Amino acid sequence: MSRMLLIRILFLSLLLVFPATAQDILTGGSTTSAEGSADPGASSAAVDDLIRILQDDTARAALIERLQQAAPETDGAQAQEAAAPDMSIARQLAEYTQSVAEGAATSVRSIGTALSNLQALFSGSISADSTALRGFAVNIGLLLLALFGSFFVLRLITNGLGHGIAARATERGILARLAALVGVGMIDAASIFLAWGLGYVLALNFGTTSRGTMGINQSLLLNAFVVVEMIKLMVRLVLMPRFPALRFLPLADTNAAYWSFWSARIISLLGYAFMFVAPMLSGLVSRPAGGAVQVLAMATAVTIGVIITLQNKDDVRDWLTEISAKRDNDGLGRLLATIGRQWHVLVIAYLLALLVVWFANPETALPFMLSATVQSALAILVGSLIVGFITRFVSAGLSLPDDVRQRLPLLEARLKSFVPAVMRVVRWVVIAGVVVAIGQAWALFDFAAWIGSEEGVAVAGSVVSAALIILAAIVLYVVVASWVEFRLNANFGKVPTSREKTLLNLFKNAFTIALVVFGSMLALAQIGVNIAPLLAGAGVVGLAIGFGAQKLVQDIITGIFIQFENIMNEGDVVAVGSWTGVVEKLTIRSVTIRDLSGTVHLIPFSSVDQVSNMMRGFSYHVAEIGVAYDSDIDVVKAAMQEAFERLMETEHKEDILDELDMQGVTAFGDSAITMRARIKTLPGKQWGVGRRYNEFVKLVFAEKGIEIPYPHVTYVPAAGSGGASKSSPPAGRVEDQSEDSTD
Repeated sequence: MSRMLLIRILFLSLLLVFPATAQDILTGGSTTSAEGSADPGASSAAVDDLIRILQDDTARAALIERLQQAAPETDGAQAQEAAAPDMSIARQLAEYTQSVAEGAATSVRSIGTALSNLQALFSGSISADSTALRGFAVNIGLLLLALFGSFFVLRLITNGLGHGIAARATERGILARLAALVGVGMIDAASIFLAWGLGYVLALNFGTTSRGTMGINQSLLLNAFVVVEMIKLMVRLVLMPRFPALRFLPLADTNAAYWSFWSARIISLLGYAFMFVAPMLSGLVSRPAGGAVQVLAMATAVTIGVIITLQNKDDVRDWLTEISAKRDNDGLGRLLATIGRQWHVLVIAYLLALLVVWFANPETALPFMLSATVQSALAILVGSLIVGFITRFVSAGLSLPDDVRQRLPLLEARLKSFVPAVMRVVRWVVIAGVVVAIGQAWALFDFAAWIGSEEGVAVAGSVVSAALIILAAIVLYVVVASWVEFRLNANFGKVPTSREKTLLNLFKNAFTIALVVFGSMLALAQIGVNIAPLLAGAGVVGLAIGFGAQKLVQDIITGIFIQFENIMNEGDVVAVGSWTGVVEKLTIRSVTIRDLSGTVHLIPFSSVDQVSNMMRGFSYHVAEIGVAYDSDIDVVKAAMQEAFERLMETEHKEDILDELDMQGVTAFGDSAITMRARIKTLPGKQWGVGRRYNEFVKLVFAEKGIEIPYPHVTYVPAAGSGGASKSSPPAGRVEDQSEDSTD
């Protein structure tokens, strides 16, 4: 049997054995009867009997059984109803409204009572100890004069020291400014504690009290002084109205002075009213008098807050609107603009709610609201700092080292496209965290308990896992794309061939598609989505697409075989169907070529029945030149060889793979003999080499007098005209230039 059970049995035994004593315990007073009080001797004997019963096991068991039988039976339905009261929202709202109304009525009555008590005190209706009042006035007056007088003098000294420290820290680094700020704060704190110490020395050695003692009201004033001034010091360190060089907040001097002035007044009003004036009046006059001072101080502070809010309504609205415009009116920007239009209404409603809640229950509701407000402000401050850092990081952009930029030219642009999107997600996560922290502070929901539960851990783990999978997919894509880019960079390592360019680009495209599909599937699986129906549905959809888009399937199948056969690659000059040009892009479904005029053609593989590649292995420039019938063939061959030798002296020498392949006469035309020669070149170099060779052939033929025939007209005058025949090129109109006209 445990100790608590034994105590309960002993208590019930006393109730049964001594009913009169039990009544005294329950009612808190003495019980008398007509016969008078109980005999002390009889009570002592009863106690002895109880001790003997407890020592005997049999008697103790009988006593326990008797106590169990004597216990009142409780109706199960009534107990259940008492254990589970009506907790509906309507009932809770009604109870809270009732408490607010009763608290407000009590506060109003307290104010009325306090005012009547003060009036009675000053009119002499209430008797007061004049000696005590005189002693209080002397002690408090001396203490006030000494405390605030010494503090004023010390503040003058500390301000001079602070100006010197701030002047030395001007235009220096952040560490120097931070050290100066700490130094100024320590000097101001020393002045506060020094004035506080002087006040204690004065209170203990001067005044109406004996040496070495002090009144309770003096102690209240000194404690209120050190608490209020330390809070004001922390506010001054943040705003720094006197030393702009040590101010880290982006505030103008006028704004810093404005907020420092009003915050100091509100802190002094509430601090001295609640920590000194109200307790003093409660002890000297009455508790309602102290309560009246508290109500008056709270009402005054709320009124000041409303006035400050209305004074800064337009400034804050313009500031938030400017931030929204800088953000190009994105989601957060629009939210800030909306808050800016109605922020003063929200603040005034909050201040009035704070006053009403304090009226209703100042002991618990007000500390809760103040604590929740401080936690919300801290959450917003931390969230703003994080979001500001992210915004500055994104706006500053990324700058890779020069060697990395040379090796991977597209990496910086790729990161600049991914990083802002990721940072936007992180920004919204931070905003969600701030909202959750505010809800937790105001007890709107218990997120900490939920996240610690089994369900919360499972949900958080799923979300984090899905986010990590998506992040890993993004990183993997950047890595693979950068590797492909590095392999295709001709300035570093091995120069990639056309085949490597084609296959690497195809690999990157296929890898990207596969990564998106599998990454999405894995992320959905982590958050609890059953991907089996999605896979089955994808198979059905793919089959339907296969039947409905046979042309697309044909494109893909033909493209696969074209890639296997390696008939063309990016950069090749090909003839595909009726189009000829350079292959700019090659996918599994189509080829994109650009012709000589710069026009881009997208040709699906299903329409390709023949591909002619002009850049496979090597190329030939075929020179077919017509010369006159009376030309010496050997001289023509020598001239063509000389033109080739001149060509070999130019920069095109590196592009030519073999000697001139002279094939001689290949055709007899109507007006010319066709001479053919071939020049073997590197793939794709035949056009440049051929153009330059033609230039040299023209020059050598002109030097050696070799005629390159061209269509012309021979005019024969009529018989008897006596004119001579003349040969001249056509003029004035175009004749048939495919053959000569002779008589």
